[in-house]
Order: sequence, then structure tokens, then C-alpha cells
Amino acid sequence: MDAREAIKLNLNLAEFIALGYLEDLSEDELFHRPADGANHIIWQVGHLVTEEHEALEKLFPGTMPALPLGLVERYHKAQAAVDDRSAFDSIDVLMAAYRNVRAKTLELLAGQSDRDLDRITPESMRSYAPTVGAAFSMLGTHWVMHAGQWAVIRRQCGRPPLY
Repeated sequence: MDAREAIKLNLNLAEFIALGYLEDLSEDELFHRPADGANHIIWQVGHLVTEEHEALEKLFPGTMPALPLGLVERYHKAQAAVDDRSAFDSIDVLMAAYRNVRAKTLELLAGQSDRDLDRITPESMRSYAPTVGAAFSMLGTHWVMHAGQWAVIRRQCGRPPLY
């Protein structure tokens, strides 16, 4: 197994875990906040999509597919505290955007050489992803980190553990 295959395995496993937690949730559950100041799932999913898009756009300018109009603004950190459901997209819209972004992520990953994966990232990313390979790896980890929060929400909503 080479580095690209290992990173792709990480991305695919993260997707399996995260999307498994999302696939059967109701709209009420998607907007449930597990604690004061905690983010609801819809905001988190939009955040994950826009952050993956932004990270890869920094690394490969001009290569990422367009996001739906206003998506970045709707999932900016300042929007995390908003409870008005009409301020956000449906999970179906977010999943369609995710699939477009992730397809491009995997395409870009497949085109990287070992030397490319060792390339240093822009200064704004170095504290959490010092190399291109680390940046690709971080994308799966980011989804799993949020999925851990979704496991708590699922339990609070009376759902059994999945994994």
C-alpha cells in the first residue's frame, strides 16, 4: 500500500463512520444541540464541506468545483449559533455538495506523487497540516472528530449505538 492508498483508506473509513451516523436522522435530530453552545449537526456538516473545499482550494487553486451559492457564508463560524432552520440547507443539499467536493478531493489525491505529498502547505495551514499529505489525511480525521459529537446526539435522541 502506498501513501495515496493509505490516505484514501482513511478518507473512506471516515466517510463510512460519519455518513452512517447521518443517514437516518430526522430534521429535528439534525438541529439538536447536545449542550449549550454546542453546534447542531446541520451546521457541522456544512462546515465540514466548506472547510474541505477551502483547504484543497488553498493547495490547488482553481481546481475545486463551485459550491452552491451562499454555502460558505451560511456555514461560517458566526452562523453556528443560529437556530433558525431556514438559515441553513437541507441535508440533501449538503450531501450533494459533499459528494462533489469529495470526488474532486479523491481525484486530486490520486494525482499526487510521493514528492507532492511531502510538499509544504501554505503558512495558514501549517499548524495542523504541515504537508500536502497531512492536509489530505486531516480531511478524514476532521469528519470523524465531528462524528464523535454526532454519536452523543444520537444517544440523546434515544438511538442505539451504531459502532
